[in-house]
Amino acid sequence: MQINKLTSQNILPLTCSRTGTCCQAKLVMLNPWEVFHLAKEKKNTPRKFRDQCCDFGGIRLKFDGKVGYKEQQACSLYIDNFGCSVHLGRPLACRLYPLGRQMQSEEIHYMYQGDEFPCLEPCPEVVDLPQLSVGEYLQGQKTDSFEKAQDAYLEVMQNLADMAFELLLDTGLAESGDKKTLVLWRKMGSELPEELTERIGQEWVDCLMIPEISDNDSIAFVTKHNELLQLKAQEKFGTSQTHQELHEASVTIMGVALHLARGLGANPKELSELWIDIAKNNGAQE
Repeated sequence: MQINKLTSQNILPLTCSRTGTCCQAKLVMLNPWEVFHLAKEKKNTPRKFRDQCCDFGGIRLKFDGKVGYKEQQACSLYIDNFGCSVHLGRPLACRLYPLGRQMQSEEIHYMYQGDEFPCLEPCPEVVDLPQLSVGEYLQGQKTDSFEKAQDAYLEVMQNLADMAFELLLDTGLAESGDKKTLVLWRKMGSELPEELTERIGQEWVDCLMIPEISDNDSIAFVTKHNELLQLKAQEKFGTSQTHQELHEASVTIMGVALHLARGLGANPKELSELWIDIAKNNGAQE
């Protein structure tokens, strides 16, 4: 599919007509700060919101609402003839739509997919509404704190993967001739989200997606969460000694990293392959 890269000066029909068609049959992935923010707007606890409105432990919004545009189901948070019930707390994917966002070599790129601007078919009336620059649109959607949280969680994801590397490479596990760990890293990269959720277990899923943190500043939230995950890993695996214990610890932490990666919109299979190659280049075997 054609990718149209944009600059902040590009002018597009970005004024929403508020017909709700973009709230039907979408894939909206979530990071933990977004779950917290949505729950707060919904006046629920993160756990209750996650259990009612999300799939796979919190990484994806449910789309089990009323059937609408093209006989597709709406987001669970969408109210017919009203709109989004948590509009002020909506996640980054919803704030950006119809635009996409990608980080490459620490540079941020915005784009849209397809030969035609995504809104034109479902909402042709947008051509008669005021056009906006990409920069104006992002400012109006108040994406800044959500983008910062997204990027900060990419670092958390890498920190988790680094712990899995350490458990494999710095403990003697790889030197022992272990060939089981990378096999499971590879398997987890291709597992369905419900399978990976079950593999890493409810305790780790809860620590990852609904941490006991209340901070409205996105960076402070993510920083505290990173510290919490590091502490939990130390408590759980700090005394691991046998090769089997180290193997299980490395697999669990890598599973948590890949689960978070999926919630961030990354491709778990591509990441697992990358991380496996790095591990092999440092002496691990498969």
